[in-house]
Amino acid sequence: MVFSSHIFIYYFLPFALLVYYALFRARQRWRNAWLIVAGYTFYGWAEPRFMALMFGTTFIDWLMSLVIAHNSWQVWRVWRQPVKIVDQEQRKTRVRRTAITISIVCNLVVLGFFKYFNFGIDSYNSLVQSLGLSGTQLNTFFRVVLPLGISFYTFQALSYTIDVYRGKAEAMANFIDFSCFVSMFPHLVAGPILKFSFLADQLKYRRLTSDKFARGVAFFMMGVAKKVLLANPCGKIADTTFDAGSIQTLDAWFGSLAYSFQIYFDFSGYSDMAIGLGLMFGFVFAKNFDSPYLAQSITDFWRRWHISLSTWLREYLYIPIGGNQYGLPRTYANLIITMLLGGLWHGASWNFVIWGGLHGGMLAFERSQGRKGLYHNLPKLLRIGLTFMIVTIGWVFFRGQSLRSAVQYLGAMFHFKQPLPNAALIGGLIYKPYYVLSILTAGIVVWFGTQTWDWTQEITWPKTATCFALGWLALIVLATQEYNPFIYFIF
Repeated sequence: MVFSSHIFIYYFLPFALLVYYALFRARQRWRNAWLIVAGYTFYGWAEPRFMALMFGTTFIDWLMSLVIAHNSWQVWRVWRQPVKIVDQEQRKTRVRRTAITISIVCNLVVLGFFKYFNFGIDSYNSLVQSLGLSGTQLNTFFRVVLPLGISFYTFQALSYTIDVYRGKAEAMANFIDFSCFVSMFPHLVAGPILKFSFLADQLKYRRLTSDKFARGVAFFMMGVAKKVLLANPCGKIADTTFDAGSIQTLDAWFGSLAYSFQIYFDFSGYSDMAIGLGLMFGFVFAKNFDSPYLAQSITDFWRRWHISLSTWLREYLYIPIGGNQYGLPRTYANLIITMLLGGLWHGASWNFVIWGGLHGGMLAFERSQGRKGLYHNLPKLLRIGLTFMIVTIGWVFFRGQSLRSAVQYLGAMFHFKQPLPNAALIGGLIYKPYYVLSILTAGIVVWFGTQTWDWTQEITWPKTATCFALGWLALIVLATQEYNPFIYFIF
Protein backbone atom coordinates (compact mmCIF):
# COMPACT_ATOMS: atom_id res chain seq x y z
CA MET A 1 0.00 0.00 0.00
CA VAL A 2 1.27 3.47 -0.86
CA PHE A 3 -0.03 6.87 0.22
CA SER A 4 -1.01 7.88 -3.32
CA SER A 5 -3.50 5.05 -3.75
CA HIS A 6 -7.29 4.92 -3.58
CA ILE A 7 -7.29 2.29 -0.85
CA PHE A 8 -5.13 4.42 1.42
CA ILE A 9 -6.74 7.81 0.79
CA TYR A 10 -10.40 6.80 0.80
CA TYR A 11 -10.45 3.86 3.22
CA PHE A 12 -7.35 3.22 5.31
CA LEU A 13 -6.50 6.80 6.34
CA PRO A 14 -10.04 7.91 7.30
CA PHE A 15 -10.56 4.77 9.39
CA ALA A 16 -7.13 5.10 11.08
CA LEU A 17 -7.83 8.75 11.96
CA LEU A 18 -11.39 7.99 13.15
CA VAL A 19 -10.26 5.34 15.64
CA TYR A 20 -7.21 7.38 16.71
CA TYR A 21 -9.27 10.46 17.54
CA ALA A 22 -11.94 8.33 19.19
CA LEU A 23 -9.16 7.43 21.63
CA PHE A 24 -8.43 11.11 22.23
CA ARG A 25 -9.22 10.92 25.96
CA ALA A 26 -7.61 7.52 26.38
CA ARG A 27 -4.11 6.98 27.68
CA GLN A 28 -1.29 7.74 25.25
CA ARG A 29 -0.34 4.07 25.26
CA TRP A 30 -3.71 3.10 23.78
CA ARG A 31 -3.20 5.50 20.91
CA ASN A 32 0.29 4.09 20.38
CA ALA A 33 -1.17 0.59 20.38
CA TRP A 34 -3.64 1.60 17.68
CA LEU A 35 -0.81 3.05 15.59
CA ILE A 36 0.95 -0.33 15.88
CA VAL A 37 -2.15 -2.12 14.61
CA ALA A 38 -2.50 0.37 11.77
CA GLY A 39 1.22 0.17 10.99
CA TYR A 40 1.32 -3.61 10.79
CA THR A 41 -1.87 -3.64 8.68
CA PHE A 42 -0.34 -1.07 6.34
CA TYR A 43 2.93 -2.98 6.13
CA GLY A 44 1.40 -6.42 5.70
CA TRP A 45 -1.18 -5.40 3.13
CA ALA A 46 0.84 -6.76 0.20
CA GLU A 47 2.72 -9.56 1.99
CA PRO A 48 1.55 -10.48 5.53
CA ARG A 49 4.46 -12.88 6.12
CA PHE A 50 6.91 -10.01 6.51
CA MET A 51 5.00 -8.69 9.52
CA ALA A 52 6.61 -11.45 11.60
CA LEU A 53 10.06 -10.41 10.37
CA MET A 54 9.58 -6.81 11.43
CA PHE A 55 8.16 -7.88 14.79
CA GLY A 56 11.12 -10.21 15.40
CA THR A 57 13.80 -7.58 14.75
CA THR A 58 11.82 -5.01 16.75
CA PHE A 59 11.62 -7.34 19.76
CA ILE A 60 15.35 -8.15 19.62
CA ASP A 61 16.30 -4.47 19.49
CA TRP A 62 13.99 -3.62 22.39
CA LEU A 63 15.32 -6.51 24.48
CA MET A 64 18.97 -5.65 23.77
CA SER A 65 18.36 -2.01 24.68
CA LEU A 66 17.15 -3.14 28.12
CA VAL A 67 20.23 -5.34 28.53
CA ILE A 68 22.43 -2.35 27.65
CA ALA A 69 20.53 -0.04 29.99
CA HIS A 70 20.62 -2.42 32.96
CA ASN A 71 23.94 -4.13 32.21
CA SER A 72 22.24 -7.47 32.88
CA TRP A 73 20.82 -10.36 30.89
CA GLN A 74 18.13 -10.88 33.53
CA VAL A 75 15.88 -8.26 31.99
CA TRP A 76 12.74 -10.15 33.03
CA ARG A 77 13.52 -9.08 36.59
CA VAL A 78 14.38 -5.48 35.95
CA TRP A 79 12.48 -4.35 32.84
CA ARG A 80 9.82 -2.58 34.95
CA GLN A 81 12.43 -0.57 36.82
CA PRO A 82 13.05 3.04 35.78
CA VAL A 83 15.46 3.24 32.87
CA LYS A 84 18.19 5.85 32.83
CA ILE A 85 20.70 6.96 30.26
CA VAL A 86 23.77 4.75 30.35
CA ASP A 87 26.79 6.25 32.06
CA GLN A 88 29.61 6.98 29.62
CA GLU A 89 32.24 5.22 31.76
CA GLN A 90 30.18 2.08 32.29
CA ARG A 91 28.65 1.47 28.88
CA LYS A 92 31.55 -0.56 27.46
CA THR A 93 31.18 -3.54 29.72
CA ARG A 94 31.19 -7.01 28.20
CA VAL A 95 27.43 -7.42 28.63
CA ARG A 96 26.69 -4.15 26.87
CA ARG A 97 29.18 -4.82 24.08
CA THR A 98 27.62 -8.23 23.51
CA ALA A 99 24.09 -6.79 23.49
CA ILE A 100 24.87 -4.03 20.98
CA THR A 101 26.71 -6.57 18.81
CA ILE A 102 23.67 -8.86 18.80
CA SER A 103 21.40 -5.99 17.81
CA ILE A 104 23.66 -4.76 15.00
CA VAL A 105 24.42 -8.23 13.65
CA CYS A 106 20.77 -9.34 13.68
CA ASN A 107 19.65 -6.22 11.82
CA LEU A 108 22.45 -6.33 9.27
CA VAL A 109 22.14 -10.07 8.67
CA VAL A 110 18.41 -9.73 8.00
CA LEU A 111 18.96 -6.69 5.78
CA GLY A 112 21.89 -8.31 3.99
CA PHE A 113 20.11 -11.60 3.33
CA PHE A 114 16.90 -10.18 1.97
CA LYS A 115 18.45 -7.31 0.04
CA TYR A 116 21.72 -8.73 -1.26
CA PHE A 117 21.35 -12.53 -1.49
CA ASN A 118 20.18 -12.48 -5.12
CA PHE A 119 22.74 -9.79 -5.99
CA GLY A 120 25.58 -11.80 -4.47
CA ILE A 121 24.62 -15.02 -6.25
CA ASP A 122 24.16 -13.26 -9.60
CA SER A 123 27.46 -11.36 -9.26
CA TYR A 124 29.35 -14.53 -8.40
CA ASN A 125 27.83 -16.45 -11.32
CA SER A 126 28.64 -13.63 -13.74
CA LEU A 127 32.23 -13.52 -12.49
CA VAL A 128 32.93 -17.24 -12.80
CA GLN A 129 31.22 -17.35 -16.18
CA SER A 130 33.43 -14.53 -17.48
CA LEU A 131 36.46 -16.51 -16.26
CA GLY A 132 35.31 -19.60 -18.13
CA LEU A 133 34.39 -21.49 -14.94
CA SER A 134 30.72 -22.06 -15.64
CA GLY A 135 30.85 -25.37 -13.82
CA THR A 136 31.34 -23.57 -10.50
CA GLN A 137 28.20 -21.47 -10.75
CA LEU A 138 25.73 -21.57 -7.86
CA ASN A 139 22.29 -22.75 -8.90
CA THR A 140 19.88 -21.78 -6.14
CA PHE A 141 16.38 -23.21 -6.15
CA PHE A 142 14.78 -20.05 -4.77
CA ARG A 143 14.90 -16.27 -5.13
CA VAL A 144 14.62 -13.96 -2.13
CA VAL A 145 11.75 -11.45 -2.13
CA LEU A 146 12.66 -8.03 -0.72
CA PRO A 147 10.42 -6.94 2.21
CA LEU A 148 9.08 -3.44 1.67
CA GLY A 149 10.80 -0.67 3.58
CA ILE A 150 13.31 -2.99 5.26
CA SER A 151 16.17 -0.53 4.64
CA PHE A 152 14.30 2.28 6.36
CA TYR A 153 13.00 0.57 9.48
CA THR A 154 16.31 -1.29 9.94
CA PHE A 155 18.27 1.95 10.00
CA GLN A 156 15.77 3.50 12.43
CA ALA A 157 15.99 0.55 14.83
CA LEU A 158 19.80 0.56 14.65
CA SER A 159 19.93 4.25 15.54
CA TYR A 160 17.96 3.43 18.70
CA THR A 161 20.18 0.67 20.10
CA ILE A 162 23.37 2.49 19.10
CA ASP A 163 22.21 5.69 20.81
CA VAL A 164 21.28 3.76 23.95
CA TYR A 165 24.75 2.17 23.93
CA ARG A 166 26.41 5.55 23.41
CA GLY A 167 24.44 7.03 26.27
CA LYS A 168 22.64 9.50 24.00
CA ALA A 169 19.16 8.01 24.42
CA GLU A 170 17.10 6.50 27.20
CA ALA A 171 16.07 2.88 26.72
CA MET A 172 12.32 2.53 26.44
CA ALA A 173 11.00 0.02 28.96
CA ASN A 174 7.57 -0.28 27.37
CA PHE A 175 7.51 -2.45 24.25
CA ILE A 176 4.35 -0.82 22.92
CA ASP A 177 5.96 2.62 22.75
CA PHE A 178 9.10 1.32 21.07
CA SER A 179 7.14 -0.83 18.62
CA CYS A 180 5.10 2.24 17.74
CA PHE A 181 8.34 4.05 16.88
CA VAL A 182 9.39 1.29 14.47
CA SER A 183 6.04 0.44 12.88
CA MET A 184 4.42 3.88 12.63
CA PHE A 185 3.07 3.79 9.08
CA PRO A 186 3.70 7.45 8.08
CA HIS A 187 7.47 6.87 8.00
CA LEU A 188 7.59 3.06 7.85
CA VAL A 189 8.37 2.16 4.24
CA ALA A 190 10.08 5.28 2.88
CA GLY A 191 11.21 7.45 5.75
CA PRO A 192 12.12 10.03 6.82
CA ILE A 193 14.64 7.95 8.79
CA LEU A 194 14.01 9.41 12.22
CA LYS A 195 16.37 8.99 15.16
CA PHE A 196 14.71 7.61 18.26
CA SER A 197 15.83 10.57 20.34
CA PHE A 198 13.88 12.83 17.97
CA LEU A 199 10.58 11.04 18.70
CA ALA A 200 11.19 9.70 22.23
CA ASP A 201 9.32 12.47 24.05
CA GLN A 202 6.55 12.57 21.44
CA LEU A 203 5.89 8.85 21.92
CA LYS A 204 5.21 9.53 25.59
CA TYR A 205 3.39 12.83 25.22
CA ARG A 206 2.10 14.76 22.21
CA ARG A 207 -0.66 17.26 21.65
CA LEU A 208 -3.38 16.93 19.05
CA THR A 209 -4.21 20.44 17.87
CA SER A 210 -6.24 21.93 15.03
CA ASP A 211 -3.16 23.84 13.82
CA LYS A 212 -1.15 20.63 13.55
CA PHE A 213 -3.96 18.86 11.76
CA ALA A 214 -4.50 21.73 9.31
CA ARG A 215 -0.80 21.90 8.49
CA GLY A 216 -0.74 18.13 8.15
CA VAL A 217 -3.60 18.19 5.63
CA ALA A 218 -1.80 20.92 3.67
CA PHE A 219 1.43 18.89 3.67
CA PHE A 220 -0.40 15.78 2.53
CA MET A 221 -2.29 17.50 -0.29
CA MET A 222 0.83 19.23 -1.59
CA GLY A 223 2.64 15.91 -1.48
CA VAL A 224 -0.10 14.16 -3.46
CA ALA A 225 -0.02 17.02 -6.00
CA LYS A 226 3.76 16.68 -6.39
CA LYS A 227 3.48 12.95 -6.87
CA VAL A 228 0.51 12.76 -9.23
CA LEU A 229 0.71 16.03 -11.20
CA LEU A 230 4.49 16.27 -11.63
CA ALA A 231 6.34 13.05 -10.78
CA ASN A 232 4.06 10.71 -12.75
CA PRO A 233 4.14 12.55 -16.13
CA CYS A 234 7.89 13.08 -15.77
CA GLY A 235 8.17 9.37 -15.07
CA LYS A 236 6.36 8.51 -18.31
CA ILE A 237 8.93 10.55 -20.25
CA ALA A 238 11.81 8.91 -18.40
CA ASP A 239 10.44 5.41 -18.97
CA THR A 240 10.03 6.07 -22.70
CA THR A 241 13.58 7.34 -23.15
CA PHE A 242 15.40 4.91 -20.85
CA ASP A 243 13.56 1.89 -22.27
CA ALA A 244 14.27 2.86 -25.87
CA GLY A 245 16.76 0.68 -27.71
CA SER A 246 18.29 3.67 -29.48
CA ILE A 247 17.83 7.35 -28.75
CA GLN A 248 19.01 10.71 -30.07
CA THR A 249 21.19 13.01 -27.96
CA LEU A 250 18.59 15.73 -27.31
CA ASP A 251 15.95 13.14 -26.42
CA ALA A 252 18.38 11.44 -24.02
CA TRP A 253 19.03 14.69 -22.18
CA PHE A 254 15.30 15.43 -22.06
CA GLY A 255 14.69 11.98 -20.59
CA SER A 256 17.42 12.34 -17.98
CA LEU A 257 16.02 15.77 -17.03
CA ALA A 258 12.59 14.18 -16.69
CA TYR A 259 13.98 11.47 -14.41
CA SER A 260 15.75 14.07 -12.26
CA PHE A 261 12.40 15.77 -11.78
CA GLN A 262 10.54 12.48 -11.31
CA ILE A 263 12.75 11.16 -8.51
CA TYR A 264 12.70 14.51 -6.72
CA PHE A 265 8.95 15.05 -6.84
CA ASP A 266 8.29 11.36 -6.25
CA PHE A 267 10.36 11.19 -3.08
CA SER A 268 9.90 14.72 -1.75
CA GLY A 269 6.17 14.38 -2.41
CA TYR A 270 6.10 11.14 -0.44
CA SER A 271 8.11 12.80 2.35
CA ASP A 272 5.61 15.66 2.40
CA MET A 273 2.78 13.16 2.72
CA ALA A 274 4.64 11.36 5.53
CA ILE A 275 5.27 14.61 7.42
CA GLY A 276 1.64 15.61 6.92
CA LEU A 277 0.37 12.27 8.21
CA GLY A 278 2.64 12.59 11.23
CA LEU A 279 1.16 16.00 12.02
CA MET A 280 -2.37 14.63 11.71
CA PHE A 281 -1.51 12.07 14.41
CA GLY A 282 0.23 14.68 16.58
CA PHE A 283 3.87 13.96 15.62
CA VAL A 284 6.34 16.49 14.27
CA PHE A 285 8.84 14.86 11.90
CA ALA A 286 12.11 16.30 10.65
CA LYS A 287 12.53 18.13 7.36
CA ASN A 288 13.78 15.78 4.65
CA PHE A 289 14.32 18.01 1.59
CA ASP A 290 15.55 21.59 1.24
CA SER A 291 15.54 22.64 -2.44
CA PRO A 292 18.31 20.16 -3.39
CA TYR A 293 18.50 21.28 -7.03
CA LEU A 294 19.53 24.73 -5.85
CA ALA A 295 22.66 23.17 -4.34
CA GLN A 296 25.93 24.84 -5.34
CA SER A 297 28.08 21.73 -4.85
CA ILE A 298 27.66 18.03 -4.25
CA THR A 299 28.48 18.65 -0.58
CA ASP A 300 25.66 21.19 -0.49
CA PHE A 301 23.40 18.74 -2.36
CA TRP A 302 23.75 16.16 0.40
CA ARG A 303 22.84 18.77 3.00
CA ARG A 304 19.58 19.26 1.11
CA TRP A 305 18.68 15.84 -0.39
CA HIS A 306 17.20 13.07 1.77
CA ILE A 307 18.48 14.89 4.85
CA SER A 308 17.52 12.10 7.23
CA LEU A 309 19.62 9.54 5.32
CA SER A 310 22.66 11.80 4.97
CA THR A 311 22.44 12.56 8.70
CA TRP A 312 22.25 8.84 9.51
CA LEU A 313 25.23 8.02 7.28
CA ARG A 314 27.30 10.79 8.85
CA GLU A 315 26.51 9.91 12.48
CA TYR A 316 26.46 6.11 12.29
CA LEU A 317 28.94 5.36 9.50
CA TYR A 318 31.22 8.24 8.48
CA ILE A 319 32.14 9.39 12.00
CA PRO A 320 32.53 5.86 13.49
CA ILE A 321 35.01 4.85 10.74
CA GLY A 322 37.11 7.91 11.48
CA GLY A 323 35.44 10.87 9.80
CA ASN A 324 37.95 13.65 9.27
CA GLN A 325 40.02 12.91 12.38
CA TYR A 326 42.99 11.14 10.79
CA GLY A 327 44.28 13.37 8.02
CA LEU A 328 43.10 14.26 4.53
CA PRO A 329 43.80 10.93 2.74
CA ARG A 330 41.81 9.04 5.38
CA THR A 331 39.03 11.66 5.18
CA TYR A 332 38.74 11.24 1.42
CA ALA A 333 38.67 7.45 1.78
CA ASN A 334 35.99 7.67 4.49
CA LEU A 335 33.82 9.90 2.32
CA ILE A 336 34.06 7.51 -0.61
CA ILE A 337 33.42 4.43 1.55
CA THR A 338 30.40 6.07 3.16
CA MET A 339 28.86 6.96 -0.18
CA LEU A 340 29.66 3.57 -1.72
CA LEU A 341 27.78 1.90 1.12
CA GLY A 342 25.06 4.54 0.86
CA GLY A 343 24.67 3.68 -2.81
CA LEU A 344 24.51 -0.02 -2.01
CA TRP A 345 21.88 0.74 0.63
CA HIS A 346 19.62 2.02 -2.14
CA GLY A 347 19.70 -1.24 -4.04
CA ALA A 348 21.54 -4.46 -4.80
CA SER A 349 23.09 -3.45 -8.10
CA TRP A 350 26.46 -2.28 -9.39
CA ASN A 351 24.62 0.75 -10.77
CA PHE A 352 23.97 1.96 -7.22
CA VAL A 353 27.56 1.30 -6.21
CA ILE A 354 28.81 3.42 -9.12
CA TRP A 355 26.26 6.12 -8.31
CA GLY A 356 27.49 6.17 -4.70
CA GLY A 357 31.11 6.16 -5.86
CA LEU A 358 30.46 9.15 -8.15
CA HIS A 359 29.00 11.16 -5.28
CA GLY A 360 31.70 10.01 -2.87
CA GLY A 361 34.42 10.97 -5.35
CA MET A 362 32.88 14.41 -5.81
CA LEU A 363 32.61 14.91 -2.04
CA ALA A 364 36.29 14.02 -1.68
CA PHE A 365 37.24 16.29 -4.60
CA GLU A 366 35.34 19.22 -3.16
CA ARG A 367 36.91 18.64 0.25
CA SER A 368 40.36 18.70 -1.38
CA GLN A 369 39.61 21.99 -3.15
CA GLY A 370 38.49 23.85 -0.06
CA ARG A 371 36.77 27.21 -0.31
CA LYS A 372 39.56 28.70 -2.42
CA GLY A 373 39.39 26.10 -5.16
CA LEU A 374 38.26 26.78 -8.72
CA TYR A 375 35.01 24.91 -8.28
CA HIS A 376 33.90 27.10 -5.38
CA ASN A 377 34.92 30.38 -7.05
CA LEU A 378 32.64 29.97 -10.06
CA PRO A 379 29.57 32.25 -10.34
CA LYS A 380 26.58 31.07 -8.34
CA LEU A 381 24.36 30.18 -11.32
CA LEU A 382 27.21 28.23 -12.89
CA ARG A 383 27.80 26.33 -9.63
CA ILE A 384 24.11 25.43 -9.45
CA GLY A 385 24.05 24.39 -13.11
CA LEU A 386 27.25 22.33 -12.84
CA THR A 387 26.04 20.60 -9.68
CA PHE A 388 22.68 19.79 -11.27
CA MET A 389 24.40 18.35 -14.34
CA ILE A 390 26.61 16.10 -12.18
CA VAL A 391 23.57 14.95 -10.21
CA THR A 392 21.63 14.31 -13.43
CA ILE A 393 24.47 12.21 -14.87
CA GLY A 394 24.53 10.24 -11.63
CA TRP A 395 20.78 9.60 -11.89
CA VAL A 396 21.40 7.74 -15.16
CA PHE A 397 23.12 4.96 -13.18
CA PHE A 398 20.33 5.13 -10.59
CA ARG A 399 17.64 4.68 -13.28
CA GLY A 400 19.38 2.26 -15.65
CA GLN A 401 18.10 -1.30 -15.65
CA SER A 402 21.69 -2.56 -15.84
CA LEU A 403 25.21 -1.20 -15.95
CA ARG A 404 25.35 -1.80 -19.68
CA SER A 405 22.11 0.08 -20.37
CA ALA A 406 23.24 3.01 -18.18
CA VAL A 407 26.55 3.27 -20.06
CA GLN A 408 24.73 3.10 -23.40
CA TYR A 409 22.37 5.85 -22.30
CA LEU A 410 25.28 8.08 -21.26
CA GLY A 411 26.84 7.37 -24.64
CA ALA A 412 23.67 8.67 -26.28
CA MET A 413 23.68 11.78 -24.07
CA PHE A 414 27.23 12.66 -25.13
CA HIS A 415 26.74 11.48 -28.72
CA PHE A 416 29.33 8.73 -28.54
CA LYS A 417 27.09 6.42 -30.56
CA GLN A 418 25.12 7.14 -33.71
CA PRO A 419 21.39 6.51 -33.09
CA LEU A 420 19.40 4.23 -35.37
CA PRO A 421 17.01 5.83 -37.88
CA ASN A 422 13.92 4.76 -35.92
CA ALA A 423 15.19 6.66 -32.86
CA ALA A 424 13.55 9.79 -34.28
CA LEU A 425 10.17 8.29 -33.39
CA ILE A 426 10.90 8.81 -29.67
CA GLY A 427 10.47 12.57 -30.08
CA GLY A 428 6.85 12.13 -31.11
CA LEU A 429 6.16 10.35 -27.82
CA ILE A 430 7.95 12.63 -25.34
CA TYR A 431 7.38 16.13 -26.73
CA LYS A 432 3.61 16.09 -26.41
CA PRO A 433 2.22 19.38 -25.01
CA TYR A 434 1.16 17.74 -21.74
CA TYR A 435 4.65 16.34 -21.11
CA VAL A 436 6.43 19.55 -22.12
CA LEU A 437 4.12 21.56 -19.84
CA SER A 438 4.83 19.11 -17.00
CA ILE A 439 8.59 19.54 -17.44
CA LEU A 440 8.31 23.34 -17.53
CA THR A 441 6.10 23.38 -14.43
CA ALA A 442 8.47 21.02 -12.62
CA GLY A 443 11.42 23.29 -13.46
CA ILE A 444 9.61 26.38 -12.20
CA VAL A 445 8.70 24.66 -8.92
CA VAL A 446 12.23 23.26 -8.48
CA TRP A 447 14.15 26.48 -9.05
CA PHE A 448 11.65 29.20 -8.12
CA GLY A 449 9.09 27.57 -5.82
CA THR A 450 8.87 27.67 -2.04
CA GLN A 451 9.49 24.52 -0.03
CA THR A 452 6.38 22.92 1.45
CA TRP A 453 8.00 23.04 4.89
CA ASP A 454 8.24 26.84 4.71
CA TRP A 455 5.01 27.41 2.77
CA THR A 456 2.90 25.63 5.40
CA GLN A 457 4.34 27.45 8.42
CA GLU A 458 1.22 29.64 8.39
CA ILE A 459 -2.03 28.37 6.88
CA THR A 460 -4.07 31.25 5.41
CA TRP A 461 -7.35 31.10 3.48
CA PRO A 462 -5.63 31.57 0.09
CA LYS A 463 -3.19 28.78 0.94
CA THR A 464 -6.08 26.58 2.08
CA ALA A 465 -7.86 27.16 -1.23
CA THR A 466 -4.65 26.41 -3.15
CA CYS A 467 -4.04 23.18 -1.22
CA PHE A 468 -7.57 21.91 -1.75
CA ALA A 469 -7.56 22.88 -5.43
CA LEU A 470 -4.28 21.09 -6.11
CA GLY A 471 -5.22 18.18 -3.88
CA TRP A 472 -8.59 17.57 -5.51
CA LEU A 473 -7.08 18.00 -8.99
CA ALA A 474 -4.47 15.38 -8.09
CA LEU A 475 -7.18 13.00 -6.83
CA ILE A 476 -9.18 13.46 -10.04
CA VAL A 477 -6.09 12.79 -12.16
CA LEU A 478 -5.18 9.83 -9.94
CA ALA A 479 -8.59 8.30 -10.64
CA THR A 480 -7.83 8.34 -14.38
CA GLN A 481 -4.18 7.26 -14.23
CA GLU A 482 -2.97 3.69 -14.46
CA TYR A 483 0.66 4.80 -14.19
CA ASN A 484 1.47 5.49 -10.54
CA PRO A 485 4.87 4.05 -9.56
CA PHE A 486 6.83 4.96 -6.44
CA ILE A 487 10.60 4.78 -6.84
CA TYR A 488 11.66 4.47 -3.20
CA PHE A 489 8.99 1.90 -2.35
CA ILE A 490 11.41 -0.90 -3.32
CA PHE A 491 14.27 0.32 -1.10
